[in-house]
Amino acid sequence: MPLRAKIEGFSDVSIGLLGSVYFGGMLAGTLAAPAIVRWSGHIRAFTAFVAVAVVVVLLYPIAVKPAAWIGLRGVIGFAFAGLYAVIESWVNAKAENENRGRVYAVYQVVHFAGSASGQQFLGLEGAQSFALFSATAALFALALLPLSITQADPPGEPGSARVRIGWMSRMAPVAAAAAFLVGAANGSYWSLAPVYALQVGLAPGQVGVMMTATILGSALAVYPVGRLSDRFDRRLVLVWCATAGAVVEAILVVARAPDFTMLLALMFAIGATTMVLYSLAASHANDRVGPEHGVEIASALLFLYCAGAILFPTVSAWLVGRFGPPALFAQNACLHAALVVFTVWRMSIRTRAPRVPTDERAVVKKPTP
Repeated sequence: MPLRAKIEGFSDVSIGLLGSVYFGGMLAGTLAAPAIVRWSGHIRAFTAFVAVAVVVVLLYPIAVKPAAWIGLRGVIGFAFAGLYAVIESWVNAKAENENRGRVYAVYQVVHFAGSASGQQFLGLEGAQSFALFSATAALFALALLPLSITQADPPGEPGSARVRIGWMSRMAPVAAAAAFLVGAANGSYWSLAPVYALQVGLAPGQVGVMMTATILGSALAVYPVGRLSDRFDRRLVLVWCATAGAVVEAILVVARAPDFTMLLALMFAIGATTMVLYSLAASHANDRVGPEHGVEIASALLFLYCAGAILFPTVSAWLVGRFGPPALFAQNACLHAALVVFTVWRMSIRTRAPRVPTDERAVVKKPTP
């Protein structure tokens, strides 16, 4: 979409708003998702969110105007918040505390594979082709099939129809803090890493290779990190990953303009360390709270993630303009260091969540016949 927008002559401000409004719509979606799922159930809610996404994607090539696209991006952000809430609550409801990290990691590997595969569609058709939008709409429609024909029982209804940020912060403060700080760092990275790459001298073709290195690091690391978190306190694994990520980011600040091979290695390391933190936070929150609150957990964490992703890219842009490209990684190193300090403090005053089968530690209240 940014490529098509550039071809169509959208202003830089309009292209930037396509990203900001997406996260704004997603933020609104996190507020509405628990009520929608509680009202209609997981499967029907998922169907409704997919239907909205299909309509939006088909409207993009029909209404190629900045104002229309900005509005549609907000709508599809809303739909994606609902889709993620349904998927992640279902995944975590079916997982046990002793295998949650691995189960959630498999979900993330599939997610990263889909994201990486989608980038390759541009090699099949030009950005101005209607075919790309039609193919995307078809893939959304196909996403309905697994839930439409499943014989598995969906998770129970959300315990509350609203997003409870304060409750989430009390029940799993490390997960809440991690969601916000990781959103702030990741939002800044995905918004400004291509700008960083161009400013340190990379050719446009090398920018995509650099971003792919980050995605590849995430995809390869998320499962072994999830497996480790099933054996040890997830907060400890989070501290390890955040510390390593902060060190890599500090190296990027000191190196300023590393050669391309070194840059790829460092971006791979960023993906392998910092891009897996949200998975750890989500698993930790579900350990603490229980499967009956899956939708509430997913929505609350996504709300905090989006809040960070909306607020901090603007800060990053100002820092980069004021101090140069490495300021992006200086900011993110500080964010990850703050997460490490907070997590270590919480570990000193609260023990790890129990690793016993879910059905032995939490009883879901069933409706009276």
